[in-house]
Amino acid sequence: MLNVFSLANGRLFQEEIESLDALARVKPIWVDLDAPTPEEKGWIAQHYGLTIPQDVVDEDLEESARFYEEDNGELHIRSDFLIDDDERARNVRVAFILYKNVLFSVHAEELPVFRLLRLRARRIPALIEDAKDVLLKLYDADAEYSADALEGIYDSLEAVSARVLKQDVNDQVAAEVLAAIAREEDLNGRIRRNVMDTRRAVSFMMRSRLLNAEQFEEARQILRDIDSLDSHTTFLFDKINFLMNAVVGFININQNKIIKIFSVASVALLPPTLIASIYGMNFQAMPELNWRYGYAFAIALMVASVAAPFLYFRRKGWLR
Repeated sequence: MLNVFSLANGRLFQEEIESLDALARVKPIWVDLDAPTPEEKGWIAQHYGLTIPQDVVDEDLEESARFYEEDNGELHIRSDFLIDDDERARNVRVAFILYKNVLFSVHAEELPVFRLLRLRARRIPALIEDAKDVLLKLYDADAEYSADALEGIYDSLEAVSARVLKQDVNDQVAAEVLAAIAREEDLNGRIRRNVMDTRRAVSFMMRSRLLNAEQFEEARQILRDIDSLDSHTTFLFDKINFLMNAVVGFININQNKIIKIFSVASVALLPPTLIASIYGMNFQAMPELNWRYGYAFAIALMVASVAAPFLYFRRKGWLR
């Protein structure tokens, strides 16, 4: 399905196109191809004379092929956009082609940044004036979406900090906390990759000299916002590492407690083992073998040899 966006009275209006004839009747500034079929790509080729490559959103493209301009004026940009939903955080590749004052975007799944821009453009008059504005506003919305995701990481890490630093951490809590920290670390890394890619794309647009003075200043503001997001991701990586080290430290403490118990038990059981070994020897000249109370004496001696180390360890505080 093709989502076609046109300007009317300073607002962006959306129309779903399902045929070549319907495409020919509109004059859009933005054509959004969400998981397009070969037939829909054919409509673009017939009506606009623009051929969309088969591997346009391929993840394996060389870095040098992600930003370039054709001799016929086609401007090609491939950028990653963040999706942070209940399923899993991920970066989705989007291909942009700016041709004859129309922006073509190709992607494999619906993106929240695109929905955000559509809502803003419908509410705010004169927010968008041409196709280049659409692209800049998408990058601006992407930076804001990344900032919102960072705020979510802050909140999640605060909850993790409360669990780690304000209560005893057993193995079950440690496993849950480590899983939560791993999720936030993965999301933070994806945000950092996303803003880095956005910075490169906006810088390429500024170097292409296609932007007017107002758009150029807006691009500079986007880069400033991205720089601030970079410092936040660095801080969050430090906080994540601190919490990870704290949880691992608690795990080591719990393991040391278990090892200490085994060590104390091993030391306490050494004397009775020695006593049992002595009286288990098969020598004829052992006076206690014929003693009436020899068995009870040996048992009492072994119990006393166990109790004495435990009392000593408890007094030293080694059993706590």
